[in-house]
Amino acid sequence: MNPTPTRDINREPWTAGVTAALIRAGRAARRLAEETGTPFIVMVDGKIVDLNAPKARRKRRAKRSK
Repeated sequence: MNPTPTRDINREPWTAGVTAALIRAGRAARRLAEETGTPFIVMVDGKIVDLNAPKARRKRRAKRSK
């Protein structure tokens, strides 16, 4: 069985904007996490990673030094 390429999935009218909407939602979630200093958890290469952790640590250190 051959997997269906991603471009073939978007032949249905109701799925036309799904990929773009998911990308926009991910970017908005990342921005919100950065602004509020909350974790942004994703899976990278099969591992759960907080992409916001290094930025949060830098902000805390900067606040302590003031």
